[in-house]
Amino acid sequence: MVSCCGDSLYRSPQRMEMTPLILIILGVSGGYCDSHSLRYYYTGVSSPGSGLPVFSEVGYVDDKEITNYNSDTRQNLPKTEWMKKLGSDYWEGQTQRGRSNEAVSKYNVQTAMRRFNQTGGIHIVQRMSGCELRDDGTTEGYDQYRYDGREFMSLDTQNGIYIPTMNEAQITTQRWNSPEERWGERQKNYVENECIEWLKKHINNGREDLEKRVPPGVKVWGHRQSDDVTRLQCLVYGFHPRPVDVKWVRNGEDHIPSYEMTPILPHPDGTYQIRVSVEVPTREGDSYSCHVDHSSLEDVLRVKWDPNEKSKHNIHVIIRVVVTVAVVLIITSVIGVIYWRRRSGSGRTSASPIIYVPASR
Repeated sequence: MVSCCGDSLYRSPQRMEMTPLILIILGVSGGYCDSHSLRYYYTGVSSPGSGLPVFSEVGYVDDKEITNYNSDTRQNLPKTEWMKKLGSDYWEGQTQRGRSNEAVSKYNVQTAMRRFNQTGGIHIVQRMSGCELRDDGTTEGYDQYRYDGREFMSLDTQNGIYIPTMNEAQITTQRWNSPEERWGERQKNYVENECIEWLKKHINNGREDLEKRVPPGVKVWGHRQSDDVTRLQCLVYGFHPRPVDVKWVRNGEDHIPSYEMTPILPHPDGTYQIRVSVEVPTREGDSYSCHVDHSSLEDVLRVKWDPNEKSKHNIHVIIRVVVTVAVVLIITSVIGVIYWRRRSGSGRTSASPIIYVPASR
């Protein structure tokens, strides 16, 4: 069974393990939930030759992009209609904040390269900072850094200190945790308080968009792999929000472990799709159905596979899947950068560390 609920890809510092890249399109956990998250992803690149902006800063509520600043446009722009409600003064302030962060980022990239004794090449400094508000009222905050795709350091929100995950980060964490800086305590306050307050404002402004319910379409088909084995496919598509449970069932009651499943992938229209496959014995008498549980449905949707029906699933659905996968491959390559952004690691060798101004809104 696939059970996906908005579990953050970036865990607390005590749980710094990574989920696979494709699951940006977010983590896996049990059951449905109405949790929401606010995250900002920062990326600094050492050279413009990468084809990427030398600095970018992207804000998300849940999996929806809400703000975007980069060194090409030098403007922080709203990415949803409901973010425009915040007004021109807000966006001017966020643009100035982005330009300040851009200058900081350029310095940090060079400092990190010196830490690693690097004098050239393309290198990437990345950071993710944000918070999550769960449906039970509990919260979680995170501020995590990476350098060239590797974990650099992260905020321990329980103790308000930064923890190095490689030797090159020790100078930074020592300074950031020092009585003079106490940056961990300040950032702890941001992710646990200010960030949550802004998240609540965004949820209120964008509730209709963030909490819309679109029921899924389901297509099932089978293909005989051999005389003894048949592979069954269940494509669930066009649903929102992202959390969904999909499983194959034999004779109405026996859950069949999946042979293969795709991640939950986005459609360009903001909905999602997933495909779950199983391999079953080719024999008479057993019946198979795909069961889909989603918050848009009043009851579990059960779609039975007819072994006498040829695979004639809608060609438009197949085209849509192919197009979506192509789009996702592009998104994933970009998200590879975003994935790193979530942990933008860098340090300083000067008297005090340069810190990104929290893009807290």
